[in-house]
Amino acid sequence: MDNSHFFVTGDPMIYGADVSIILVSLAIIIYLTYFKKWGWLWREWITTVDHKKIGIMYLLSSLLMLFRGGVDAVLMRIQLAVPNSHFLASEHYNEIFTTHGTIMILFMAMPFMFALFNMVVPLQIGARDVAYPFLNAVSFWLFFLGAMLLNISFVIGGSPNAGWLSYAPLSENDFSPGPGQNFWIWGIQISGIGSLMTGINFVVTILKMRTPTMRLRDMPLFSWSVLASSIAILGVFPIFTATLAMLTIDRLLGGHFFTMTGGGNPMMWVNLIWMWGHPEVYIVVLPAFGVFSEIVATFSKKRIFGYASMVFSMIAISIVSYYTWVHHFFTMGAGANVNIVFAICTMIIAIPTGVKVFNWLFTMYRGRIRITQPMLWFMAFVPCFLVGGATGVMLAAAPADYQYHNSYFLIAHFHQVLIGGVVFGYLAGMYYWFPKIFGIKLNERLGKWAFWTWQIGFYVCFMPQYALGFMGMTRRMYTYNSTMGWDMGWAPLNMISTVGAFLMGIGFIFQVWQILYSIKHGERDVTGDAWDGRTLEWSIPSPPPVYNFAILPVVKGRDAWWYQKQEMQKGSYQKEAVKYEPIHMPNNSGIPFLMAVCFFIAGFGFTFEWWWMGIAGLIGVFITLFARSFQYNTDHFISVEEIERTENALRNHGSIHRTAN
Repeated sequence: MDNSHFFVTGDPMIYGADVSIILVSLAIIIYLTYFKKWGWLWREWITTVDHKKIGIMYLLSSLLMLFRGGVDAVLMRIQLAVPNSHFLASEHYNEIFTTHGTIMILFMAMPFMFALFNMVVPLQIGARDVAYPFLNAVSFWLFFLGAMLLNISFVIGGSPNAGWLSYAPLSENDFSPGPGQNFWIWGIQISGIGSLMTGINFVVTILKMRTPTMRLRDMPLFSWSVLASSIAILGVFPIFTATLAMLTIDRLLGGHFFTMTGGGNPMMWVNLIWMWGHPEVYIVVLPAFGVFSEIVATFSKKRIFGYASMVFSMIAISIVSYYTWVHHFFTMGAGANVNIVFAICTMIIAIPTGVKVFNWLFTMYRGRIRITQPMLWFMAFVPCFLVGGATGVMLAAAPADYQYHNSYFLIAHFHQVLIGGVVFGYLAGMYYWFPKIFGIKLNERLGKWAFWTWQIGFYVCFMPQYALGFMGMTRRMYTYNSTMGWDMGWAPLNMISTVGAFLMGIGFIFQVWQILYSIKHGERDVTGDAWDGRTLEWSIPSPPPVYNFAILPVVKGRDAWWYQKQEMQKGSYQKEAVKYEPIHMPNNSGIPFLMAVCFFIAGFGFTFEWWWMGIAGLIGVFITLFARSFQYNTDHFISVEEIERTENALRNHGSIHRTAN
């Protein structure tokens, strides 16, 4: 490999990124040094195994990646705003196109999802921690350093340019030489290992760590959605890992899994990548469905309608999602019989999704609805996802897909579902649980500015793209001539779409402003129950103590906290005398961070085919594993005296500690 051009040069935007990275890094170093925060950073965050702090780090990372992926999107829309644009060269456009899709799905949606997993699930099921706290920390740091490995390709080595799914043989050495595609492989591979670990962790947490009196049929729907999503992760992420490993062998060791001249088959890549890729869509959207279920019940002041059907539909989606991947290549000649089977499966999966929408609407029917920030995002989701679902069924019909498949109609559908379902859902979850994790309510006025700017921008951006698809504009097009732009009517619609992208960017800026303003000036939640909630997380102070529950809650049915509050109001609730016991908790550890650093070194070395560095990094990984296997001081007990001090301090600071026991 030619490594003569280690640093990316020749583009003003690259130089701007270089300067920005240097200035931000210096600012962080100066701040930590001046305020003597290095020790605090290591003790409280880098070595933490507290699921709540790990959730906060996931949240910050996902918002950072939303900014990076959003900038990529705006750059692409600027390029397409007018005919014959020279804003981006074709190669640069391909790189931005590749990193945008990769970052938004794997480094924005996935960590946002894992943020909600970590911040909410143990609190909802009455647990003091996740099943594997150490593994949870490893998962985060593998994700974070995998994301950083991909992101540095912007300024070092060069970004990948074979598309966000890197179809072979385009992603092989003959067509994508250089380190860019290797950055894509190793960044995703390292991060994907962390995602698989998280799936394992939360399946075990939900099945084995619930408070002893909580039955599965009493579990909140968000926790059910996490279980369904984690089951899908366990099924498809090993496929993804193996697929990336095969491409690595092709690129670094001269293998021929996907090269026809060596006896391989590029169609195997397409099958394998979509065997992961389409279930991945349901992996990220299922938790959003769980978020909406909690929000609708809370702000309608009603028990969720059709609980059993909601649970069944989530599990059905996670299973049927395994049998839909071929609809991504109906046009590739698999045959009518194959297309029919996968068309039917794709249409069937719309049924449990529709069940959910009707159940949410029936829950709202005759409810005492409060229009709060989380509820606004749910109300925006419903029409948006209905359009996305309807266009998805259109694409599921194989004959029609021959017309739609390579057009901007598909781009509009994909973003309608992923933004309208996933992003709206996770933003709703952030607004809903922000007071619980941080003890602060986000500013309503700025939140509404952000909401309406997002909504208007979304429809202005993506509705024209349906029309562009019908008018013949194809995907992956980086420019178009004046004839197409003006005679065929593409230019006005592309300009409108670009304006919409900028409006969504302004909406994101409002959200960042809202968070920063609220941290300094926002309303503090002193009740622990900011929304008059129904589930167990609202029964403890905000923010929760490190051990979550001083006394494990006793659950007598669904919506345990809501019905306990009703009993309190009626005077029929019999509270037992509080008797604290020592609480077993894990110790912090620096090994997860060091292990991820070693993975990063290995990935960076193999990216440039510096075998000495790659092997040294893997040796470092094994050393950290070896060190962990001989680490015996891994946990401690919180004494009764410390628990009493913590509980008294929480009461004295205004939090009403109402443990369901």
